[in-house]
Parts: sequence; structure tokens; C-alpha cells
Amino acid sequence: MLEQAARRLRQISDTPELDAQVVLAKLLGKSRSWLAAHLDSHLDSQTLASLESALQRLEAGEPLPYVLGSWEFYRLVFEVTPDVLIPRPETELLVERAIAWLRQRLERLEKNKEHLVSRFSLRVLDVGTGSGCIAIALAVNLPQITVVATDISAPALAVAQRNAERFKVADRITFLEADLAPEYLEMSPFDLIVANLPYIPTQRLHQLPIYGREPTLALDGGEDGLTLIRRLLQRSPRLLSPGGRMILEIDASQGLAALSIAYDVFEQAEIHLYQDLAGHDRLLEIQR
Repeated sequence: MLEQAARRLRQISDTPELDAQVVLAKLLGKSRSWLAAHLDSHLDSQTLASLESALQRLEAGEPLPYVLGSWEFYRLVFEVTPDVLIPRPETELLVERAIAWLRQRLERLEKNKEHLVSRFSLRVLDVGTGSGCIAIALAVNLPQITVVATDISAPALAVAQRNAERFKVADRITFLEADLAPEYLEMSPFDLIVANLPYIPTQRLHQLPIYGREPTLALDGGEDGLTLIRRLLQRSPRLLSPGGRMILEIDASQGLAALSIAYDVFEQAEIHLYQDLAGHDRLLEIQR
């Protein structure tokens, strides 16, 4: 069955054997290593029917993570549905840098004995949370933080809420349905703002294979891809506390444009671009 499944997937996947193994392992509730050690196992009729259904969905163009119903991000397995963007490895760079900065900040507070009344020392804003993967990865790795996670999509927030409950961090994450961020959040600025907003230019998006297969709302960044990023940057001085940091994921082609917008908004701040493992501009960081 693995050989037959891989043969059917060769027309649509660069990794048909791997995809076939992942799908069957998911259906059996086993690991890929278990499959390799039990190739003589018999599949019951229910498993065969489920495998056939999964293969038909893949052949119809549905992304593998949606067929599986889950996807790994930052060593955590998140629920994903067609209502949310599939987490990408590139976004793990944002999480890594955010965790490193938050830990340094917490160490400084501890060293200076700047303890707050609350046991939670730092506040984080995740704008456009989607599946909640960024907010939840931060909360799981840093029990000293609280997070406000926003999204304009109610169905996406429902997925994010379920993921937060799965990882037992729902008590430290507040989910809000909003276009970027409600104005009242400006009354209590955040230590860190993170965002992976839609950044693909509309015209280019319509030419990509991803178009129509993942939510356009989570991909379409407007004419130049910077519509939402520009709006968030313009609001960020009121949302970011003094000494706070902002980390935004951007398209590889948007580095200089994003830098220009940031310099126009922040007159006195350290602003940097960081590259991903492929050497492409990926993050815009602003240290206030």
C-alpha cells in the first residue's frame, strides 16, 4: 500500500514516499519508524478506506497538512485547518529570536530585581496569530510571559484557542478578534510585538500554486505586499513600550522598503534586517 500510495503521489509531490509514510502513520496512530519495522502488517478495511480518502484529497490539490489535520512547528504539533495558514519553517526564525530577546530581558529584570506584582513579567502582542503557532510556542517556552493574540478571522481564532488548550497555555493567552489590534491595547503597551502578517503582493499571489489552497486572507499583502505591515508599523509606537522590541516577518523582496517605513516611523530606534538560512531577508527588527 505504501508503494501504491507513493506511485499515485509522484505526479503532485516532490517527496511521494515520505508523504505516503506520513499519511499512513497518522491513520494508524504510529510513527514512521514503526511503519518501517512492520511492513508485513495487514491493514483493515477502515484504514484502507481512510487512506483512499486521504489520497483522493491530495490528488485534488489539498495541502498535506490539511489532510493530516496537524503540522509540526518549533517542535510542537499544531492543529491546522483550511481556516489557517500552514506554519512554515521560516517563521521559526522569528520565534527563536523572540525567545532569545525575552530571556535576556527576563534575566535583566531578575538581575536588577525589578519584580512586578504579578508573577508574569513581560507582555507580548502577536498580531495575525492564525493557528496560534507563534504565540503558543513563545508561551510554552517562557512561562513568565502573557500574550495577547489577535486575528481578523474568527474561525482562525477558534483553531488557535484549541491549540492553546492542547498545550495548556490558554490561561496565559488572550485571543481577540480584531483588525490588527484594538485601540484600547494602546493604553498598556507591550514589551514585545511579533507578527507574521500577509505579505505576498496580490498580483504575484494569484500566480502561485498556493493561491486558492490556503486562506487568501492570510496571504494577500495588497498591491506591494506591505499594506498590513505598513499599517502595523504606523501604529506600533503607541503599542510598543519604551525599550521594547518588534519583530516582523517579511517577504525576501521587501527588506529595503520595510526598512524605509520603519525609519520613517521610529526616529530613535535600532532597526535591523535579518536573513533566513537561505540568505534572504526575512525579519525586520526594531529595538525601541
